[in-house]
This record gives sequence, structure tokens and C-alpha cells, in this order.
Amino acid sequence: MGLKTPTNFWTKLAIMLVLSVLVGVFFLGILLMSSLNLTFAQNAMADLRQQQISDTFYANLNRINAHHQLMEQNTANLAHAGEMLYRVRQQSDRKQQLEYGLQSALTNMREAYGAEIWYGSIDNVQEQLSAYGYRNNGGIHIQPVENLYHIQDWYRRILPEAMSGDRSTGMPEFYWTPAYYKELIDNVVISLTTAMRDPEGKVIGMASTDWRADEIIGLVSRVEVTPGAFAFLLDGENRKLSSLAASSDTPDAQQKIDAVINSDLHSKLTGPLPQSAIISGRLLVAPMQTMELGINDEAHALFFSRTQAGMIFGVGVPQAEIDAVLLPMRESNLKIVGLVSALTLGLSGIILLFVANLLNRVHVLHTDTLTQLPNREKLLLDLGKASSGTLLLVNIDSFKEINDFYGHQCGDHVISELASALQNFLSGHPSWSASRLYRMPADELAIWVPESRDTATLNQLTTELQEFVGGLSFTWLDHRIPMNVTLGVATSLQPDGTQQADGRLLTSANIALKSARQNKTSCQIYDPDQKTRESYEHNLIWANRLKKALDEGRIVPFFQPILDLKTGRIDKFECLARMIDEDGQPISPLEFLAVAKKIRLYRYITRTMVQQCFSRFADNDYEFSLNLSCEDLLDPELMTFIVNSLEQSNIAPRVIFEILESEGIENYSAVRQFIDRVKELGCRIAIDDFGTGYSNFEHLLRLNVDIIKIDGTLVKHLDTDPVAYSVARGIQQFAAGLGMQTVAEYVHSSAILDKVQSLNIDFAQGYHVGKPLATLVTDNDNSLVSAQVLRFNSRASSL
Repeated sequence: MGLKTPTNFWTKLAIMLVLSVLVGVFFLGILLMSSLNLTFAQNAMADLRQQQISDTFYANLNRINAHHQLMEQNTANLAHAGEMLYRVRQQSDRKQQLEYGLQSALTNMREAYGAEIWYGSIDNVQEQLSAYGYRNNGGIHIQPVENLYHIQDWYRRILPEAMSGDRSTGMPEFYWTPAYYKELIDNVVISLTTAMRDPEGKVIGMASTDWRADEIIGLVSRVEVTPGAFAFLLDGENRKLSSLAASSDTPDAQQKIDAVINSDLHSKLTGPLPQSAIISGRLLVAPMQTMELGINDEAHALFFSRTQAGMIFGVGVPQAEIDAVLLPMRESNLKIVGLVSALTLGLSGIILLFVANLLNRVHVLHTDTLTQLPNREKLLLDLGKASSGTLLLVNIDSFKEINDFYGHQCGDHVISELASALQNFLSGHPSWSASRLYRMPADELAIWVPESRDTATLNQLTTELQEFVGGLSFTWLDHRIPMNVTLGVATSLQPDGTQQADGRLLTSANIALKSARQNKTSCQIYDPDQKTRESYEHNLIWANRLKKALDEGRIVPFFQPILDLKTGRIDKFECLARMIDEDGQPISPLEFLAVAKKIRLYRYITRTMVQQCFSRFADNDYEFSLNLSCEDLLDPELMTFIVNSLEQSNIAPRVIFEILESEGIENYSAVRQFIDRVKELGCRIAIDDFGTGYSNFEHLLRLNVDIIKIDGTLVKHLDTDPVAYSVARGIQQFAAGLGMQTVAEYVHSSAILDKVQSLNIDFAQGYHVGKPLATLVTDNDNSLVSAQVLRFNSRASSL
């Protein structure tokens, strides 16, 4: 669309005149510039050249520091993994877990070629525990540390300082070594070491990583300043790591690097060491320093600075190449003046055409091509300028069906006709005066009323609008299409008399429209008292916390003991998910499971629970149960993962999968297929919360269940409610008749435990038996409960 109104014409003309004046001023400026003193221009160009070299230097220094920061970050991550392993793993399997952790760390740190975690005291060899992982021949190898680091002078120097744990001395967080050859990696490496600490800050060991020196040399090999320039890195012992290593002129390259080494740049550095990026949170670059350096009677400008790792990065540039840019300046000056003058005249016309086209595009960007109405972007701009008002979102009912049945051309026709009818309606009714109609994405329109309205007035307006639209019908290929719409309304005027920001009206109207759809009403006015926005915000906060917890490995299993009422021993556990917050406190799944299901992270919680629990019970004889929801059972990828994990281990006969009975299970075929597969491997199936749902016996008959877990709402009232006792007895007798075992949940007192035993239930679970904990609670920890069970069994036998 063109700008055809007189106002637009004069606006365009004024813009073109202003641009013409600017072009003339620019042309005179070019002539004035050519008359300036050439010496001044040459000096300015020299300064600019110097600045360009400085910018290039700092850019490459930052790139090198970024790589050093990555090295420190990976080393810090390794230390963090070692600290976590130290805190949660038992001593008996720490060595195996340590080697597994190193395998995982090297898999994730693709740039590192070696890694070590070392626990213990430098004075007591018996307390030391360590392992070393390294890459060689395309694979990752793990072995116990055999003085791989401890024989190094640098390691013996830093070990007492790091193990002292005294942070007040100002010792660095990370220890960098000079380059040295490591036989296992078969390459020259640079090692990076940091201390590991327990929650009280006491040093518990060291974490180290190895990085190939040739990869670090590669950082300087990509530095380009001038054709004859060269870059270099010097480690802490003045050893060269230079781009000159790849030079074809070996004698010349050797002379240059010898000159750099002989200049003893370490002694010429001034200023403090840059802080570690892990501590500061950003890259800090030491000031660049310069000096003159003569090589083979050729003057070089040497630019150098200290890197994040305490190395020296430098660039040597021939002085002749720095000055070469000034030589053709006189010849170029006249050519530039002539060329710019000619281009200025040509570009002036192009600029005018471009500006006119840009004005047209601005109009198009804010206009819907189908209805020629202002679009969502224009609405957002208008809302930002408005002081107060009311916004109505108009959503066409059954629009998807119209599109699917009649085609998208019919859908476009319906939107266009409705937009035209609404435009006529708004302009013809005084109560809608000054209202503006907008086309929103998909099947929505928006009406902006530039006044805040109370609830009674809004109800009157929406009723008028609904009645008008309800009387419309459009024709498409001789088919009559009736119209109905759903409205979502938001106004600046709140029920308490305060004003809502217009920038939030669109969000509020969307919430109201969604609520109307969910409640199947034709109109909904946004009510802040319903706390819908706060609910969205709460869900978003928990979604971010949950995702971060998954990324950081803070979704962990807690284990609740299950008591065998025949033997009085604890020989199985139920694994329950907990989220560990930033302060190390466990959070109940009631806080995050609902959000996890909404944002599709639930499968990852189940996956990590399977991984951790399989690993936790791999080296003992306890049975354990895992909860599977209906979403889990209908997720083919997750079920395949579980089956593969079972096949790769020997723990299947000790695994019990608990299926929540209160969740509706409709696809019995898919669920039964999974159950049959895992039972072939030796697993058992339990129905959880039995006695609360609507399809109890159907589950038992169709799912081939082995264990029934009686719901806690029945068990916790066994000592006071005869009905609950009778129902529980019926469940036990039914299960016994089918050859199934029973588990009583929520056994929270000795009185309940006595009732459970009197019903001949097989197992008991609850706080009286044991709370869910991060560690496995054995029958020794529950001696009082075990004694009570044995006394009951003895009394029952005598009777």
C-alpha cells in the first residue's frame, strides 16, 4: 500500500528535502576534509593503525582467556563432581563410583585429555583414594593413580598449600603448570589443579585436568595482524608455545622466538595478576604492554600481556608493515575525493527512494494483508502509548472445523467478512465510539476501547457484541456458515479501583480468553482475584528450578524401608524422588511433579531415578520398587530405556515396578506389553494406592499383578474405623486367594502395625517403620519395630 493521503505526501516531501540538505552538507564536508593537513591525516592514520593492532591483540587475548576459562570451568566441574561423590557415596563403593565419575567427566569434557580426582591426606597414605582417566588411541582409560601427578615437582609444591585449606593467604583457586610431556597421553600437556572441599570448607582432596599443549598452540596459530606478524605464548618457565612452529622458514622462525625468549618478558610485566574467571564471573585482561625488538636488523613492535593462566601472550609485528599503510595516502586522497563526490550524487537519489520505500514498509509491517486492519505489532505499540482502556479478544468458535471442512480459503473469507462486519458495527454504535479493531494471529481479532469500563458496562458491551455476531452468517460455495465467538476481556480499571498497566492488558485478555474456553463460557472478564497470573508465575518459577535441578543432578532418590512382617526384617525399599534445593534441603515431589508433567520433564525424572536406583542397588541384595505413572507406561522411548537397563544388569529379579492404581489406564495393550516384557526378565508388578480408584479389580485381572499396596487412607484408620478394617481385610483375603502379596502403607504407629499384622498382611511401610532417607535404613536401625513384629508373631504362634 502506498502513502496516498495529503499528509503523507507532504511528510514524504519534507523528508526528501531534509535528506537533500544533508547530502549537500556531506559533499562540502568531503571537500573540506581533502584540504586538511596531510601530515595530520598521516598521524591520525598511524594512531588508527596502532588502535587496530591493539583491538586485534585484545580480541585474541580474550579468545585465549576464554579458552583458559573453559579449562578452569571444566576443572571446577570435575571438582564439584568429586565433592558431590564424597558427600553422597558410601565408602564401600566410592572407588567404583570415582572411576565411573571420571569416565563421565572425560566424556563430557571433550577438550581435556586427562583427569584425576584424589582424596586424602598428604601425611596418611591409608586415607588416600584416587583415580586417573585419560584419552589415548580414541578411547578413555581409567586406572588407579600411580604417582602420575605426585612425582611432578609442581604437584609437590602446591599440594601442602592447597591442603592447608587457609583461604586467607590469597592462594589461587587454580594451579597451572608449565608444559611437560605425559607418557600415557603421548603428548606435551599443561595441567590444571584445584582443591575439593566439604560443606564446611575443609579441603578433602584435589581435582586435576590435562590439556594438550598443541591445542593451546592452535589458539595463537589463528592470530592474523599483518602478513609478516607472528604470535606466541610463553608458559611460566619461559617455554615457547608459538605459531612459528608451523613456519616453513625454520631458521628465521627460530631466530624470532629466541629473540622473544631472550627479552625476558616475564620480568617486564607490570600490574597485578588477573583474577580467575571462575571467581570473577567475567574475563579480565591484563593491560597490553609494548616494546621494540630487533630481529636480524629488522625492527619489530612487540605487543604482550599476561593471560588468565599466567602465561604471556604476544604478537610481533614488523614496523615496516605498520608504516606501510601511510605511503599511498597522498595518491589515495585525490581518488577518494573524486570517487566520494560522484557517489554522493548517485547515492542521494537512491537514499530518497529507499526512505520512501521504508515508509511504505513500516505501514505494511503494521497492517494485516488479509483484512487491511492494524495487526498485533500495531496493537502493542498503541498499548504502549495508551493511558487507560479496555481490550477485548474475539476468538471465532469452531474455526478449525471450518478450515478442515471447507479449506483455508474459506477460513480467510470468514475472517475477512467478520472483520468488515465488526468494523461497520463499531463505527455505527455510540457506545463503541473511538474503538479500534485489530487483526490478531490465527482466528482472533482484538477491539481496543480507549476508556476503562466497570463490570456492568463491560457486560452490556459484550452482550451487544455477542448478539451482533450471533446474528451473522456467511456463505461459502452455497453453504451457510453461522458465526459465534468467545470473548476474553481485560480492562485497566481493577475491581479495587487501581489501574492495571496497559502493557499487561493483552496478557490478561489472553488469560481471560483461555479461561472462557476451559469453562466453556462465551465471555470471561479478567479477574485478578483468581490469581491466574500468579499461578502461571509460580509454575514458571518451579519449572526453572526443576530444569536447573535436573541439569545439576539434584533430583535424587530417597529410600523408605519396607518391613517383612513374617521375619521382622527389612529386605526391600521404595525409591521416592526428591529435589535437593540450593541449600541442600530435600523437597517433596508434591511441590514439583505436577509442574514436571505440564512441561514434559516428568520422563527425565523417571529416567534419572531408574539410573540412580539401578546403580545404588547393584552391589547389595535388597529388593527395591520404582513408581511408574500412566505417562511413563505410555512413553515408548522411556519404556525401551528401562528394558535395556534391566537387560544390561543382573538386578531384574529384585526390581518391583509400582503402578499408581488411582490413575486411569486406558491403553491396556501398551501397558501389558511392557509388564509382560519386564516380568520375563524377573521383575514384579505392584498396584500402588489400591482401594482409592474406580477400576481396582480390572487392574488386577488385566495387568498380571504380583503385589497389592493397600492405600494409606485405609491403613491409617485401621485402629479406629471398623469399615476401613473390613475393607482392608477383604483386600488381603482377595489378594491371598489370587496368590498375591500385600503391603500396608502409612503405618505410622505401633497400634496400626498391630492391626496390620492381625490381618495377615505381608509387609508394612510407613513412618513407624522408617522415613524416606538418602541412605538405606536396615533392620538394625529399626530394632524396636522388629522386636514388636517378632513378639506379635510369637504370640500368634502360641495361640
